[in-house]
Amino acid sequence: MLDEMERHLMQNDADVVSAHAGDRALSYRNLIYGAVLLLAGIGGLIVGVVVGNVGGIIIGVVAFAAMLGGLMLALTPVHRTGARDAAAGTGSKEPSPSFMDRMNDRWDRRHEER
Repeated sequence: MLDEMERHLMQNDADVVSAHAGDRALSYRNLIYGAVLLLAGIGGLIVGVVVGNVGGIIIGVVAFAAMLGGLMLALTPVHRTGARDAAAGTGSKEPSPSFMDRMNDRWDRRHEER
């Protein structure tokens, strides 16, 4: 009974884990550009505080917009299957299994051996 419950749990858990965002992932390039833009915005806010008056307010607003844009750029997912298919030259290739799928397969094989 416990073995059956464990198998049922692992099947359901594998379904939950594999229900990811699909073909969307974060891009390292966008993370870097977003982080640079965020840091530039922080620097702009500091300059805006130092300058003061109306010019400082304008600089501060622009810097805040830069920070917000950098954060959005860094956290916006990109499509990854289109780039992979274009690089491979074919669109009929099956995607490789994810890390969790491989770990679940190893787990299943380990318990089948027992």
